[in-house]
Amino acid sequence: MSLAITDNMLRISSHPNNIRYVESFVHRLAEEHQLTEEKFGDILVCVTEAVNNAILHGNHGDERKKVLVRAEHAGQTLAIVVEDEGCGFDYRAIPDPTEGENLTRIGGRGVFVMFKLCDTVRYLKNGRQVEMAFRL
Repeated sequence: MSLAITDNMLRISSHPNNIRYVESFVHRLAEEHQLTEEKFGDILVCVTEAVNNAILHGNHGDERKKVLVRAEHAGQTLAIVVEDEGCGFDYRAIPDPTEGENLTRIGGRGVFVMFKLCDTVRYLKNGRQVEMAFRL
């Protein structure tokens, strides 16, 4: 397992068990930025989902590939960027989980939830990087 963690950065190998490091990373951010319980919960859900997607879908669980999470604070905004080493994807091609047969599908709601809980979401680098912004 490969792990590197600093105040503003988390780097993990693409093993699903490494998702557990996200919570302590977000806890550090919560303390540093005095996040409300609600904001902490929103950020934790979004970052966990983005890291899970990066590990499973971006890097296909290849432990040689890394997932990088970094936080950037500017003014009243906290931006969190999650990046994988995969080929990327088009988030617009994901079926809407609130329509028809998708309502009963298992999975497929993470990106939808991220767009609901974040103030802004941007996919960059052909979908290999997601930037989530939260107003503090």
